[in-house]
Amino acid sequence: MNAQLDLTADQLLATTRSVRKRLDTSRPVPRDVIEECLNLAFQAPNGSNLNVWRWIVVDDPVLVRKVAGLYHKGYEKMIASLGDAVGSNYAGAQVPGAEGIHASVDALLQKMPDMPALVIPLMAGRPEDKDAFEQACMWGSIIQAVWSLFLALRVRGLGSAWTTMHILQEQETAELLGIPFDRYTQVGLFPVAYTLGTDFRPAWRRPVSEVVGWNSFKP
Repeated sequence: MNAQLDLTADQLLATTRSVRKRLDTSRPVPRDVIEECLNLAFQAPNGSNLNVWRWIVVDDPVLVRKVAGLYHKGYEKMIASLGDAVGSNYAGAQVPGAEGIHASVDALLQKMPDMPALVIPLMAGRPEDKDAFEQACMWGSIIQAVWSLFLALRVRGLGSAWTTMHILQEQETAELLGIPFDRYTQVGLFPVAYTLGTDFRPAWRRPVSEVVGWNSFKP
């Protein structure tokens, strides 16, 4: 087993987050480290324990750059769709620390072509035309495994960022990686790299008192 950080369970949960600026693209990540983390991630619950998911790890530098190009196209498409809802007009502009988020996203955009590895989880089926229950079953059988991957990476001194931008180019990505587009849905694109330092802190979140209702909806 690879060396692990000395973190309590609470510290691990409070300091695992999307890492962008501090992903070290100069340091290779051995396949056995990624496999170790995926083995742990696969222990997360999934519907009826069917294990119908599939996972793709892209570590061929040429393919990484091609996938990164699709991520960049998706980013440009998303920005174009916002129209005037950018800068101070952006919905998240008033969130504490928002001024650093844009720089962080931009840093990831620049780093993506040089990532040691990219992980793309696939859930079986397509969500189109599914009702809320069916969609909940689909997403609920893989999302928790992705977060378990983040936790396993964190405790080993690695990090990732939760990105979905490339899904705006999902069909092109499927064609590039041989994914049966009609039978599998890409859940996200998760860069994997060692982090520059391991001293991450809890982030700003709204307090429980503002967002939790006991026995009824809290407006």
